Amino acid sequence: MASQSLSSFTELIRSADRSAVHLEMRDVYAIPNEDERFAAWRNGHRLTPDDRASWWRPWLDVVQEVTAKGVRLRRARIVSEPPSEYIRYEHSFTFTNIAAGEEIRWLPRRLASSLPLPGNDFWLFDGRLVQFNVSDGDGRWVHTDQTDDQGTAGFCADAFEAVWDLATPHDKYTV
Repeated sequence: MASQSLSSFTELIRSADRSAVHLEMRDVYAIPNEDERFAAWRNGHRLTPDDRASWWRPWLDVVQEVTAKGVRLRRARIVSEPPSEYIRYEHSFTFTNIAAGEEIRWLPRRLASSLPLPGNDFWLFDGRLVQFNVSDGDGRWVHTDQTDDQGTAGFCADAFEAVWDLATPHDKYTV
């Protein structure tokens, strides 16, 4: 079990040479630094393409940095339908991630039933290092587990690709 700061995660993603993939499988994430933005969204505020200064920093700067050096950054989200309020919120600003260089797809949970999937969300870096993000039942981050076990990395790579192949690109997925 490991604790992780934003700066150590930033260094981890910057260390990727070829790829970083992220599989999200929860319908709710309780992320304290999102509370204010989530509340604003609930009150009708929406990010717009012409107001880049309001976009999520420093994450999007890191995305631009790593994709500019040739790292392919993909994120797949398995979601319930109809989607939770949090997923609708997340969908509303995903265009910012794409503008920064991420590729993002959405998979309705009903289409994932036959897929072998790990028990937790994960990042996989260069197909060799897996970081599991363990959350509690309310979507709060609990801890991070990392492994470079090749069996686990291969399982996660296969799971991600299976989801990716079935998922819908963001620009074609509506909530």
